[in-house]
Amino acid sequence: MKQNVMISVRGEQYYEGVDPNKTELLTEGYLEQVEGGWHLGYEESELTGMEGTTTIFEIGEEEVVLRRIGTVQSEMHFQTGEISTSAYETPYGTLTVEVGTSFLRAEIDENGGELEIRYTIAVEHQVTGENKFLIQVKQLDLGGAER
Repeated sequence: MKQNVMISVRGEQYYEGVDPNKTELLTEGYLEQVEGGWHLGYEESELTGMEGTTTIFEIGEEEVVLRRIGTVQSEMHFQTGEISTSAYETPYGTLTVEVGTSFLRAEIDENGGELEIRYTIAVEHQVTGENKFLIQVKQLDLGGAER
């Protein structure tokens, strides 16, 4: 059963010779228990530059898949110590993306929780920097307030 949740997504990007780029998004979404784990999803907005895109984190015991469907199409696999390759489709073209996961922690249950991912990303075989996601999930009551 899907539950309404409040999702806080903090992202940090580190590029050599440049100050870190930090972003934070607070949005409503859903959390759903599925066989083998959880799905956490939300709609992107104009603020993220991906309006018209749905983002879904498929959270398993050892792997997390970040799937974007809509204006931007992508699938990124995160598993500690692994490198995965996928296509990242934008309105401007398709890019090859390699993701190397250095750290993955998922502590999610029916009440919400946290998801932390640290990874490097290479676009067209050129490393663009190190990234970190810290996602906090809080259950909403029927009136839309955090529990």
